[in-house]
Amino acid sequence: MATRKALIGLAAVAAISALALAGCSGSSGDTSSSSGKPSGSIKFLTNRTDLKTDGTWDRYVKEFNQKYPDVKVTVEAHTNYEDDVKTLMSTPNGYGDALLIPDAVGTDQFADFFQPFGSLSDVEKNYRFVADKAVDGKVYGLAIGGNAAGVLYNKAVWDKAGITKLPTTPNDFLSDLKLIKEKTTATPYYTNYKDGWPLAGQWTDQWAGIAGSGQFENKLAKDKSPWDSGKPAAIGDGLLYDIVHDGLSESDPLTTNWEQSKSDFATGKIATMVLGSWAVSQFQAAATAAGADPKDIAFMAFPTNIDGKQYSKIGGDKRMAINVHSKNQAAARAWVEWLVNDSDFALSQGMISPSKAVKELPANLSSLKTAGVELFENVPAPSSEAGLLNNVADASKVDIWGNIYRQKLIDTARGQASGDKASFFAQLNQQWGAAVAQLAK
Repeated sequence: MATRKALIGLAAVAAISALALAGCSGSSGDTSSSSGKPSGSIKFLTNRTDLKTDGTWDRYVKEFNQKYPDVKVTVEAHTNYEDDVKTLMSTPNGYGDALLIPDAVGTDQFADFFQPFGSLSDVEKNYRFVADKAVDGKVYGLAIGGNAAGVLYNKAVWDKAGITKLPTTPNDFLSDLKLIKEKTTATPYYTNYKDGWPLAGQWTDQWAGIAGSGQFENKLAKDKSPWDSGKPAAIGDGLLYDIVHDGLSESDPLTTNWEQSKSDFATGKIATMVLGSWAVSQFQAAATAAGADPKDIAFMAFPTNIDGKQYSKIGGDKRMAINVHSKNQAAARAWVEWLVNDSDFALSQGMISPSKAVKELPANLSSLKTAGVELFENVPAPSSEAGLLNNVADASKVDIWGNIYRQKLIDTARGQASGDKASFFAQLNQQWGAAVAQLAK
């Protein structure tokens, strides 16, 4: 399974690179083609299949059309969004008119694929979470919402296990999961291995919080051995390895199911998942639908600390962009800006609004503030290093924003692949270090 996905992922990245090298960019850096009167038909690509199924996207389209009656919006939802859209981006008109930027597309490629919203100095006056999607002073993506990195847990299950204090170290976390296994019938931790994406950015986003620094990802791009003992990558991936190795996750990761896991989590069959704060509202909705108590869905910081202080990175969720090849860029831009400024999308999904005009914070972040967790944003890489982290990841074949290497980590931890934690981390360091030596200056 992992091998097949690896080939697909590499082919998609190669296709993206080929399109960029072919000089398909239709943008000169101005926004004139996206600033006219919105009209025509557009397609919006999203990962939120649940909102397609329950009719939420249809509601938003109707509300949007009250303001923009001359625009026809088609919403195309993908369960395997990252892989699907990376492949669609191999052709200029294949990736819709507006879309969520796949994590594998580096900032150095933005101008080849996306139309800028304007200068950073202008856009950041009205929107949060834009600096890290700016290249050469131009912003290419608007966040659909903002989240904090952390851990989702079912409070009722944790209470039933007799846990009275939330863990602040990996060892405490493992001990708590063992208590859950001993004293309840719930699966202590659920990897969502089969769907893959919950093993991707959801875990990598924790590394900056483990480091307690918004500069961490910039430094990661130049670190030749991130998986050395005591470093954030080793701490985070080491915890996942130990969870699986100690039998604290689902018995058969090959049969996991994301949509079903939400209901199972809400009804107490699953105790814990590493996810962003965006997940709280989705799981609360699943609890309501299953007749369970939405108040059981709780959120904590990742179980690490620095001198007793816990940290959590906050940042934009998926970023919406405009296809530079779209024939209806003004309509695509209107749709994106309407979702951010006029719809209730962000707050209804428990996310921080990207619009600075909205001061309200989602209730699901109150638990972090109560626990004294310090929230911070990433510091954007200097322009000379734009895209370096993604380029190092691509060259190393360690997909830190993907799922392949963590699926292999899980297979190793459960004895279905050769090696152990030490040898696995040594191999990651070898691959990553070689790429850093090649690309970082």
